[in-house]
Amino acid sequence: QVQLVESGGDLVQPGGSLRLSCAASGSASSLYAMAWWRQPPGKQRELVASISKGGITDYTDSVKGRFTISRDSAKNTVYLQMNSLIPEDTALYYCNRGLPFYSTYRQGNLWGQGTQVTVSS
Repeated sequence: QVQLVESGGDLVQPGGSLRLSCAASGSASSLYAMAWWRQPPGKQRELVASISKGGITDYTDSVKGRFTISRDSAKNTVYLQMNSLIPEDTALYYCNRGLPFYSTYRQGNLWGQGTQVTVSS
């Protein structure tokens, strides 16, 4: 059974950093484009960052210059490095596997359970 498992969420002070991990089991994540989404309290889920099969990245404007998405194919893991965190980054963060056969990211149906990031002093 294919699963995505996120980890790395925590409580951090404004200006701090975190690295989230999304480990894929049961399939090679390098065969798919992948993405990180987040859902702030009381708000809709939003796309944060994506990475194509070829490693091309894209970010929502609010995190450009602060977040970096990357992948380690050998570990079957996708990462989200988050720097200069602000309270508005507080959310439940999810990873999503893109649709098969597309090089660039298209939202797929496989989600992890989420990992909580809280930015507060």
